[in-house]
Amino acid sequence: MSTILIIDDDDQLRKSFHKLLTEEGYSVESAASGESGLDVIGKKILDMVILDVRLPGMNGLETFRAIHEIEPKLPVIIMTAYGTTETAIEATKMGAFDYILKPFDIPDMLIVIKQALEAGRFMRSPVDMDVTPDKTTSHEAIIGRSSPMQDVYKAIGRVASTDATVLIRGDSGTGKELVARAVYQHSLRANNPFLVINCVAIPDTLLESELFGYEKGAFTGAAHRRVGKIEQAHGGTIFLDEIGDMPFSLQSKMLRLIQEKSIERLGGRENISVDVRIIAATNRNLEDAITNGRFREDLYYRLKVVTIWLPPLCRRAGDIPLLTEYFLSRYSAEGGMDNPGITDKAKKLLAEYSWPGNVRELSNVIQKALIFNRGAPLSPNDITQVISENRPREGTDENNLDQILHQIIQRELITNLRKNMFESCMDHFACILISESLKFTGGNRSRAAKLLGLSRPTLHSKIEKYRLKLETSVKEDRS
Repeated sequence: MSTILIIDDDDQLRKSFHKLLTEEGYSVESAASGESGLDVIGKKILDMVILDVRLPGMNGLETFRAIHEIEPKLPVIIMTAYGTTETAIEATKMGAFDYILKPFDIPDMLIVIKQALEAGRFMRSPVDMDVTPDKTTSHEAIIGRSSPMQDVYKAIGRVASTDATVLIRGDSGTGKELVARAVYQHSLRANNPFLVINCVAIPDTLLESELFGYEKGAFTGAAHRRVGKIEQAHGGTIFLDEIGDMPFSLQSKMLRLIQEKSIERLGGRENISVDVRIIAATNRNLEDAITNGRFREDLYYRLKVVTIWLPPLCRRAGDIPLLTEYFLSRYSAEGGMDNPGITDKAKKLLAEYSWPGNVRELSNVIQKALIFNRGAPLSPNDITQVISENRPREGTDENNLDQILHQIIQRELITNLRKNMFESCMDHFACILISESLKFTGGNRSRAAKLLGLSRPTLHSKIEKYRLKLETSVKEDRS
């Protein structure tokens, strides 16, 4: 449970916050002045502070400076009235996570609180590297002793203490965010902000203002100046996840940030100097994106000063036993249960599966299997059931077709319930293919046979073999 400290001299506001946040599942501490707030910080382990600008005695800015000296990674949200917005902006530039104007909208405030807690967790939760599962000191670790993972550890060690821009590449689920956090936590900026921006999760229309901020009147609804995430991270690190999906229109601004260390807020003309380190990640083929005009070549070279490649799990299968033991230990502890272990047959099954979802999929499978296995060692049935449930049930676009087919075939091989596996799978696929072709042609067998490259008698025999029931919508062509 996260603990939040409210520092505000308004008794009613503190009570309202206490009621709201406890209902949301948070633990709440409160203080009526900056001095008493600092006293709480000295005695309690906190996850976040919500701080008013106007306070008796020490004002909000002085209180923030003191908090930052004691706990530089403790996220602080500033509350301010319109008249003191500039003070809040100044605090944000000094490292406060964000500022909220009074009176505020409760849903918006809860969103910012959640974001601040997540940012604090990223900054303060260490990421262990190159360790065995029983030696990890945190809930999050980069596990693996394979040769590709040794290269990853070396790359992190070499680049962390520099200010070089880093591009982390790899398939979804390989652990790119953990690597970004490891680089940050071993860097000279480790006591300064670390902010994560997912370029896919934020709509294109909002991403520019989220990153660069905006001036009052920049667009309809811009009632005051807003500092963007890049300014908030001054002195620290910005992690741009899924940068391959960043809108082309914003890429020039990102290039300017890297080259000139300056930005302009949306609707503004002032050049604002910022000191941030950029770590970016993508699962996209940026070279193809450049060729197709979706990604700037100059930005590509600015980002890839150092490139860290994360291998898919199938390329480091020797790490699967280590990862399995780690996830068993982690999720057993989180669930308040004894570690039930895993059978040798289940281990073999895990080692032979190709893991299209990579480490994320393995983590999910172990966690779900632990929940439903009732304390017994994980068996092949436990693993097979979860993998089967996780596979896509609905058709997706053409880009995912190969992955879907792989997952279906892997499930069949894992369960191994059918005899004559090859013939069974080929018949199953042929049945679907012929059925869809006939639907597409409205039941016209001659057209369907031509589409499939079959003779009409061959198509007819397969329809009989698979006992397909057809509803024809056009008159059969006998020509």
